[in-house]
Order: sequence, then structure tokens, then C-alpha cells
Amino acid sequence: MLLRLGALTPLLRPSLFSPKPILRSPLITPKPFFSLSFFSTAPFQSSLVSHSFNPKPATLFDSGKNAISVDPYYLSCCMADKDKPLRIAVLLSGGVDSSVALRLLHAAGHHCTAFYLKIWFQEDFNNFWSECPWEEDLKFAKGVCDQVGVPLEVVHLTDEYWSNVVSYIIEEYRCGHTPNPDVLCNTRIKFGAFMDAINNMEFDYVASGHYAHVIHPVSDQINKPSVLELSKDKLKDQTYFLSHLTQAQLKRLIFPLGCIPKEEVRNLASKFDLPNKDRKDSQGICFLGKIKFSEFVARHVGESEGVILEAETGDFLGIHRGFWFYTIGQRQGLRLPGGPWYVVEKDVKNNVVFVSRNYFSVDKRRRSFRVGSLKWLSGSPPDMTSQLQCKVRHGPTFYDCSVKIELGGDSPEEVVAVHLCEDDQGLAAGQFTAFYQGRTCIGSGVILESWDDKGFPVCQKALELARLEDKSKLGKPVKIKVKPETSDQESVQKDGIEPDKGLAEPRVSVTS
Repeated sequence: MLLRLGALTPLLRPSLFSPKPILRSPLITPKPFFSLSFFSTAPFQSSLVSHSFNPKPATLFDSGKNAISVDPYYLSCCMADKDKPLRIAVLLSGGVDSSVALRLLHAAGHHCTAFYLKIWFQEDFNNFWSECPWEEDLKFAKGVCDQVGVPLEVVHLTDEYWSNVVSYIIEEYRCGHTPNPDVLCNTRIKFGAFMDAINNMEFDYVASGHYAHVIHPVSDQINKPSVLELSKDKLKDQTYFLSHLTQAQLKRLIFPLGCIPKEEVRNLASKFDLPNKDRKDSQGICFLGKIKFSEFVARHVGESEGVILEAETGDFLGIHRGFWFYTIGQRQGLRLPGGPWYVVEKDVKNNVVFVSRNYFSVDKRRRSFRVGSLKWLSGSPPDMTSQLQCKVRHGPTFYDCSVKIELGGDSPEEVVAVHLCEDDQGLAAGQFTAFYQGRTCIGSGVILESWDDKGFPVCQKALELARLEDKSKLGKPVKIKVKPETSDQESVQKDGIEPDKGLAEPRVSVTS
């Protein structure tokens, strides 16, 4: 049975919480379900870490007092060796990851309060967003909390989400950029507006189901910075999305799943008999539900007819609905014969999209670019003479790189010039680049439009035609000569790069 919509009507500011704890279960003080004598005092991976474990078998108990065998190593990211239980605010989305994180923290003996962040828009936009299954999410979240008597609160952050994330997406697309709002959702909403909302509630830490590991300094070195490290599951690792946090935010965070591979998280969900144990991971943008992202862009950015030109020849190939519907590397949606065709550049001022069938040519790649809007997790820049690695998109791929700090031209903002050890095909302005030293994520910034070396080469004829004020003088599109198609799989095998097959939909982590 779904929860009543009326019970979740947002309050007038300044209160962000429901008028009554409608989903609050009786507070039950949890007790540790394991013996601390199992654990050694040896540091776990770092001398900074304030908790450590010796992986011996441990037995936990579910709400029905049934024994559950759990490797105590899986509690090594839960700070379970504290002298007294911690008060932890747990972000609970209704998904499997955050639910398992909550159960592990509860099993470690901490006092947990779960918080569901309500950011859907259906009440405000005449049911335009009515496909979002927030009621189902909340039902699962309540079921998980009821199993162990953890209280659940609903926090309304619709206005904050619109102002700090959704409006950002819209503006970035208007500028021809490829945004990644997942990063801003973490910095400005989950660990920004939410942390501000509970600031006076005396929680020791905030936890979520992200795949990352935070190492906090020991008590006698409290002035040292906390460190963000890669999770055990390198494929699911989400440090890229957390790389723009501040040190103040990082010091308040715990990620219980940082020591556990995704497969084992699913196993734990079954062992705990969670009501959402078989639920699939969420995909897509949380506030859109089943609405296509292209429809969202059309509604808020609009449509404006422009031309498609071949980058190498300047040939007029067709028309498009607006440059903001296309991202660098995109293949689908161009509707051009004789492909595959790929978007290689965009002229934002003149609303022109340049395409090519040679996207994967080795001589078309680049390895140098600039990054601005920098944030360093330690609070200060790293030693630029040391070897760094970076990610230019979410995923397991790292590049060795060198970086050099420089001024941002007309702006006093500091930027870094980045030079990769090898070429990358899909560098796009607006995306984030996260920097690493070994397993440690040290910060990130936004890829800028200015490059150290030239991007995909667009011929002079194409550039001149793009500036043509009256595009009707181009006449009719040329008849495209059919070129033998190379499959995406062959391109990937040859070049090791996966093309974007459609309008890149920013993904916000709603089930972490």
C-alpha cells in the first residue's frame, strides 16, 4: 500500500521537515552484535584511520533474532570500534545500497536516524513529473527502517534541488556544455543543503550508500585532513562523484560500502531479508521519472533549427533542433545516411553542429586541456611535481597525467593545465575531471572550453559557412555518399573507446 501523498506536503520555510514524524518508528537503542575483541588495533590501510579490523568471522542478528554470518571486514568502514555508539544521520533512498549501509551501521551499534530527501516536482508542475516513483521509494525506505526500529524522517529539498542542480543542468546545455549534475547533487544537496538542515541536531556523522572510503584522522591528530579513497569495488567506485566536496564536508562523512564489493552488498541484502533486496539499481535522472531527457531539454531550453555540417568538407548535410540536444561523441539522433556519423564540435554562437565519420581516427584525438572551478579535498593544491592520475568521466579508467597551475586568463580564478599520458576521444566542456594520487582522490574541477592543443579539426570552409547569417543560401543538403559502416563494437575493439549513442543524460545518484 502506497503512502498518502497529503502526509508529505512540503512545509513553509524555514522548516524542511514533515510537521509530524509520520514515518517514525519507536527509537530502539542498538547494541553491538559482535565482540570488539575480534578486532586488532593495527591501522587499516593508513596511519590516519581511526578504526581498524582483523577479519575474523562475526555473527550478527536480524530483527527476528536469526543469526547472520558477516565478515567483520565489512564493518571496517562503519567506525565500529568507538568507545561509545555514534549518532549517525543515514541518507536512505529506498534502494539496496543505502539500505545495506543503514543495516551495517545499526549492526555496528550506532544510533541511526534515517532521512529520505524528497526532491520530486510533481506537486509543482501540474503532474509533468508524475511518473517519478517517490512513493514506492519511501515505502521501501520505511520497510527497511521498521525491520530494526530505526526512525525515518522526510526532508523536503525541492526548491534547493531546483536552484542548485536542475537550473545548473539547463544553463549548461544552453551554453553548449555537457553537465554532470551528480557531482553537484552531492556537494550542494546531499552533503550541502541537507547537512545545513540537520546542523543543530548533534549528529556525529552523515552516512550514505556511496561506494567510496573515507579515512579520518585518529583522535590525537584531529587537525589532519580526512582522506577520500577508492572503494574496494573499482567498477562501482563513486569517488568521481564525490571529488568536489570540501574538507569540512568530508570530515562528517561515513561510507559503509567502501569496503564491500557490489556483489556482496546484494548478498547482504538477501541475508538481512530487506524488503527491497530484489530491487534493481536506479538509472537516469531522479526527478524526471520516465520522461525522456530530450523532452525535458525541449521544455526548458526550447528548440531552434540549425544546420549540420561535415567537419572535414563543410558540406551541408541536414538540420537539427538545437545544438544543446547534442554532445561530443554522440551518434544517435543525427538521422544522417551513410554513417556512422558522430558529433565532433559545436558552434554555440551560430547554432551549428559539426559531424564526422572519422571520430575514431588516431590523429583526431587530444590529450591536453584546462580545468577550472577547482576544489582540493585537503583544502590546498597537491604537489604538482608528483605523479598524478585522473578520471575524465565516471568509470574504472584512469590516465596518468601532469598538471600545471596557471591563472585563468581574464579571470582571477585558478585553473590547471592537464596533459594526459595518452589521447582521449571524448573530452567535453562542462564535465568534471577528478584527480588522484594512488588510491586517494585529491580533488576535481570542470573541463573548460579552451584547450592547449586544437580539438577535432574543422576545415576553414565549414567554419565560414557556420558564420553565414542567412543559412538558406546553403541550399539543399548534399547527397551523402554511402560509406561502409564500421560497427561500434569494431571501433571499441580498435580504439578502446565507447561512443555516446544519444543525448547524454546526466545521472543523479538516488539509490545510493
